[in-house]
Amino acid sequence: MTTKSAPSRAEPDLSYLLDHTSHVLRTRMTAALAEIDLTPRMHCVLLHALEQERTQIQLAELGDIDKTTMVVTVDALEKLGYAERRPSSRDRRARIIAVTERGAEIAARSQQIVDEVHRAALSSLPDQEREVLTRALNRLVSGPLNAPAPAPTPVRRARQRST
Repeated sequence: MTTKSAPSRAEPDLSYLLDHTSHVLRTRMTAALAEIDLTPRMHCVLLHALEQERTQIQLAELGDIDKTTMVVTVDALEKLGYAERRPSSRDRRARIIAVTERGAEIAARSQQIVDEVHRAALSSLPDQEREVLTRALNRLVSGPLNAPAPAPTPVRRARQRST
């Protein structure tokens, strides 16, 4: 019986490295934000809505959130009193997601939590390696990995619970 061996790798398995670290970081973020009854998606929506007046569609695009999930997320934020749908001050036909005072307070707290999760994730690296890693990832995100490539069939993203 002969066994075939896998082809040798010419490059590191970048897909695995990025997928695994992304998954673990997402689970840690979800657990940390759950302590204040917030999800990563809720945090994302609150932050982007605080930056400037934005519609639900604009916020969904910024957060890479599908329309159905976005509706559920905004509904949850409204129920908690953190955000509300209002007419836009620039276009009365459009509705924006406005962050309430309570929402702004929870967004400030959630940003502290997010910063701590990121700090903890990078803490095992020496300062110089942290800077190199973040600089390299930023270059990839703004360059060759800026947008998905067209594919004959849709490529599903890794399932992101409460992101």
